[in-house]
Amino acid sequence: MPLALTSSERRALRARAHALAPVVMISDAGLTTGVLAEIDRNLTSHELIKVRVFTAARADRDQLLENICATLHAAPVQHIGKILVVYRPRPSEHAQHQNRPAPRRRPARRTKRSFQRA
Repeated sequence: MPLALTSSERRALRARAHALAPVVMISDAGLTTGVLAEIDRNLTSHELIKVRVFTAARADRDQLLENICATLHAAPVQHIGKILVVYRPRPSEHAQHQNRPAPRRRPARRTKRSFQRA
């Protein structure tokens, strides 16, 4: 189910997206699993992305936007020409920390003084 946005939220997101460049391109091959995975990765790291579609028919682009949003649980922000703007909020900080591996601890460095004392 796609994420729902109010008109004021959509307006603010359109303003944020204005300066963005498209990060994913969809060719005539359509929406493949690789393209969906790339869109998912970019939504996870950026929240708001632009997708360029090289399909000529507007109805096809509308269908692509619906499929992307339904599959990735995102919200359609804007469809203008061949550019689609998609938004999905980042997961909460708690969920991000649970999935992140623990940082590796480096052993303490020995200085010249610790060598002289030993």
